[in-house]
Amino acid sequence: MDYSRKALADALAADYAAGTLRGGARRRFEKLLGAHPALQGAVSEWQARLMPLTGAVVPEPPPARVWQAVERRLWPAAAAQPWWRRLGPWRAASGFATAAALAFALLLSNPAPVPAPIVVVLQSTGAEGQMVSSFVASVGGDGRSLVTQPVQPVALAADRVLELWSVPPQGAPRSLGLIKANGTTVLVREKLPATLLSGGTAALAVSIEPPGGSPTGVPTGPVVYAGKLTL
Repeated sequence: MDYSRKALADALAADYAAGTLRGGARRRFEKLLGAHPALQGAVSEWQARLMPLTGAVVPEPPPARVWQAVERRLWPAAAAQPWWRRLGPWRAASGFATAAALAFALLLSNPAPVPAPIVVVLQSTGAEGQMVSSFVASVGGDGRSLVTQPVQPVALAADRVLELWSVPPQGAPRSLGLIKANGTTVLVREKLPATLLSGGTAALAVSIEPPGGSPTGVPTGPVVYAGKLTL
């Protein structure tokens, strides 16, 4: 396989950087990276493209059960009576400070699991000949936000806009709103379907529409980008 071919290297690098290249295929790709500068460059480019999308990930404070787990790991055989009551005042203060430091270090080394964002690469469908680039969409793992960004600016007529659609397994697409042809668009939970991450969306698509978006509630212009949402 000729990994120096730009199209092949770019497709593999996109899947790798987005996390959709998994299992044995991912391990084989990682072995190839050291010997193929073309693959290394493609991966670096895709990582740079995807990095701005992480800004939409909402920080999630660790729940109480995380601290409880820390305590269980630090003092698995603790007696029913709190340990600090069985120590002298000065030892209690010292022990508490040490435990706090250990708990903090443990939390840093074992952070609370945060759902990873789901990245969808929307490839050109070939419609409207000039649409040869691609879009990247990142859905927060908790479904709170969706971010889109074109890999390269999309050339549009002055009287046309891009509209993003949620395509269900069955039935008509649902509009998620207008997105920028040049730059990042952030769509918040209020604009997203409640079933976005629970089987209600099979794919994302982008169509060209008149100003203000589709007047009918379904795509009226050509669908120029599409990508499967894999959970």
